[in-house]
Amino acid sequence: MGKLNDKAVAAAKPGAKDYKLSDGDGLHLLVRTNGGKLWRLKYRIEGKEKLLSFGQYPEVGLKTVREWTIEARKLIAGGLDPMEVKKEAAAAKASTATAPAEALEAVEAISREWFEKFGSQWVDSHASKIIRRLERDLFPHFKGVGINTVKPIELLSVLRRVEARGALETAHRLLQNCGQIWRYAVSTGRAEYDVTLSLKGALPPAKETHLGAITEPQAIGALLRNIEEYKGSEVVRLALKLAPLVFVRPGELRQAKWDEFDISGRLWTIPGGRMKAKRPHIVPLSDQAAAILEELRKTHESEYLFPSPRALSRCLSDVALLAALRRMGYTKEEMTAHGFRAMASTNLEHLGYDVRLIELQLAHADQDQVRAAYKRETHLLRLDERRKMMQAWADFLDGLRAGATVLPFKKLG
Repeated sequence: MGKLNDKAVAAAKPGAKDYKLSDGDGLHLLVRTNGGKLWRLKYRIEGKEKLLSFGQYPEVGLKTVREWTIEARKLIAGGLDPMEVKKEAAAAKASTATAPAEALEAVEAISREWFEKFGSQWVDSHASKIIRRLERDLFPHFKGVGINTVKPIELLSVLRRVEARGALETAHRLLQNCGQIWRYAVSTGRAEYDVTLSLKGALPPAKETHLGAITEPQAIGALLRNIEEYKGSEVVRLALKLAPLVFVRPGELRQAKWDEFDISGRLWTIPGGRMKAKRPHIVPLSDQAAAILEELRKTHESEYLFPSPRALSRCLSDVALLAALRRMGYTKEEMTAHGFRAMASTNLEHLGYDVRLIELQLAHADQDQVRAAYKRETHLLRLDERRKMMQAWADFLDGLRAGATVLPFKKLG
């Protein structure tokens, strides 16, 4: 694409006969003799050439029609005919108009009600992903449709469209969300049954993917030395130095604020609002982590440990650490900002630490165990043990960075 621009489209004048202005990839503007300008997409599916209408300019602009073309091409690549998809959507809308009033407990209305009720339990980034997924992939296909009127095949058609654009994992997540929504509708008397139960096994299994993580001790040592020698932003370098010592989630690290830290007491308390489980989380700080914090204090004056280079009032972006790792030569398959968690988890287990203690420090602890712990006056569950483990882990990393030979499967301390 890219042959047309807004100026050229607006300036196109009618001629003695209809003519086309091509934008590439089958998309063109048909300029009629009466001055009308119609967007068309020429494509082939199953060997047949077809022509899809995208509406009239200026009601539909160039940017919008290019986005629609991309979506149509994704459908075609997945074996779906965009013209048929468009007809199905129109038919669904028409049938909704004649549906009885009692059936119009709309999919979108109930979905938003469900989200408002349960979304506050999730961390903001997770909640925003869910609502964006629903707004993009579910609501447009069931506008005004009563949730009790949706048939499994209709929901499957929506899931297939997501799958067709190459987003199979998203399709699975959408199906999971729909199950939660339909079960909520059943429990509140707005639906008779959960239609997703009929769709088990309807989607191909999603390919299991793992976030890149370096877990082999020798490679960890090389990574730590590369971080030490990183020539980019000093704030980013110190964030990467601290990441393996605390192994929290990337967002929890980037958004850390100074008032959460008791450096002399060697504790970092992350507020529940930033945690995935919406509960405060305590991170014991090793001597090495405390030294990094003291070094970090000298670099800026911001409430954030790791402020954005563009504004001290904001924290680093979610791509800053990833970009630094790429500059050091690590691909996303090799190492990610999230990979420091797997690095610690794998090696601490090899070093002989109790898996439950590691899971507690990762904030993955058993829900009943955590709930019982938080009923007490203090939620410093096994804090002394975690202090010792975090200091031993920092000492272990020091040895790896120095290139020392470290024997695995031997508990430190």
